[in-house]
Amino acid sequence: MNAPKPALVTVRGARRLPRWALLLLCAAYLLPGLAERDPWRGAEITAFGQMVALADGRTPWWSPTLGGVPGDTALLSHWLGASFISLGRGWLEPALASRLPFALLLALTLALVWYTTFHLARTEAAQPVAFAFGGEASPVDYARAIADGSVLALMAALGLLLPGHETTPELVQMAATGLWLYGLAAAPYRHTQSRAAVFFALPLLAGAGAPSMAMAMGVAAIMVCGLSRMAQVRALVPWLAAACAAAALMAMGLGAWKMRATPLVAAELPIIARQWLWFMWPLWPMALWTLWRWRRQLSYRHISVPLSVALVGLVANLVMGGSDRALLLALPGLATLAAFSLPTLRRSASAAVDWFSMIFFTLVALWFWLVFVAIHTGWPAWQARNVFKLLPGYEPSLPIWGLLAAVAGSAAWVGVVRWRTGRHREALWKSLVLPASGVALCWLLAMTLWLQPLDYARSARPWVQPIAEHIPAQACIEAPGLTPSSVAALEYLGNWRVHAQTPPTSTCPFLLLVVRRGDADQQLPGWQLLAQTGRPTDRDELTLIYRRATP
Repeated sequence: MNAPKPALVTVRGARRLPRWALLLLCAAYLLPGLAERDPWRGAEITAFGQMVALADGRTPWWSPTLGGVPGDTALLSHWLGASFISLGRGWLEPALASRLPFALLLALTLALVWYTTFHLARTEAAQPVAFAFGGEASPVDYARAIADGSVLALMAALGLLLPGHETTPELVQMAATGLWLYGLAAAPYRHTQSRAAVFFALPLLAGAGAPSMAMAMGVAAIMVCGLSRMAQVRALVPWLAAACAAAALMAMGLGAWKMRATPLVAAELPIIARQWLWFMWPLWPMALWTLWRWRRQLSYRHISVPLSVALVGLVANLVMGGSDRALLLALPGLATLAAFSLPTLRRSASAAVDWFSMIFFTLVALWFWLVFVAIHTGWPAWQARNVFKLLPGYEPSLPIWGLLAAVAGSAAWVGVVRWRTGRHREALWKSLVLPASGVALCWLLAMTLWLQPLDYARSARPWVQPIAEHIPAQACIEAPGLTPSSVAALEYLGNWRVHAQTPPTSTCPFLLLVVRRGDADQQLPGWQLLAQTGRPTDRDELTLIYRRATP
């Protein structure tokens, strides 16, 4: 006997989100930041430097290095970016060329989450209760409305905002996770597509640098599908086992197996808890509400499939010492779970989400505008002083096209707020319109009004330019122990040949050391100190530039 369902949805409640509105929102989320900026410090410039080195032929494709030091094992991701850089050579700036496939991967992830939720919502266990005298939503209309909510939920996730717009392996991994979810969800309806999806998803995930998570997802899916009540789903188990084997072979062939486990210390638990609270907002409270309200259906596919994937990401985050990159792979599953909370949300909870989102994102948008005005007019003076104190040497210029886009985005936000706070709307996805639109607005304002100061603060160009005054292009530089992101910046922005091996193995005429201020040993045998420089926005580090002494 089937357990009672918690969902009650009318025909009006299952209205689909207008496609033009959804596409515009996705465009506002995906497109800002594609051009007019450098790769930023950290994971993005490291991955980009690896791609450029491959595209330029400075390192072998099967065993790439940065500065002579072996890079990470996410080869499929690097090959993808390097291929687009090579194809765009001569007509596309390398940074833009490398971002295009990753923007498409993010768009693909959103689409895969939509289809995953759509197929899961079509199952009998996920359907709303039928009314005694009719008037309930049709199965397909209900599934579409729930799927629209899942896309809005994923875009509303705060943790996806920055990593989702970088050229890092995690975007390939997340797209593979979305493909895996789709394959599991579509098994009863799309036999060929589902089998192909699961067979290719896990090797793609393993080749993008997450073989252990691929194996964990495979084992979890075998358990879920093996216990399914549907024969079509149980028939997928051999394909899941084959996908696990293919993922293991892919990892072995690309040398992707790498131990990233970190012993979990009790003192880190509060830090990880805070990370979960903001990184997965607003998905986690909605996903927990789904698990509570659908607790009698936990073994059914619309809950067990996304839950299995989300749990793998959460456990990996703990095993890897709170890595937010592992937590990214939990977001597609959490977004699907969050969508199933929509037909069970109480009106008071929905109103609380709306008012919080409206107030929070409006204040954040006003802050973006306040800082922008202060940068370009000097008023208010205290805000201008704070900005230029944080960005010494920054010279602002007025971004006309960015300003117009920011005005249009802000006007659209006002329109969305007026729509949501006006006459009551019954659509299931209404509670996620403001969170998703607010996140898209903030990203748009950051990539228009704040793009120049953010690029100045996060790009390595202000650090490389003073070094170029002392070291000619194409020169060889010894930089033992230099971080991969700094090596990538020197090779791409400075056009130097960098050797970062420890101990040094080259006879380069120049030496570059990054030390803490006050700890610099300025006298090195056989080297002559040329200059001391540093990042304008970094008060802790100092860069020492040496030239090999003439005997």
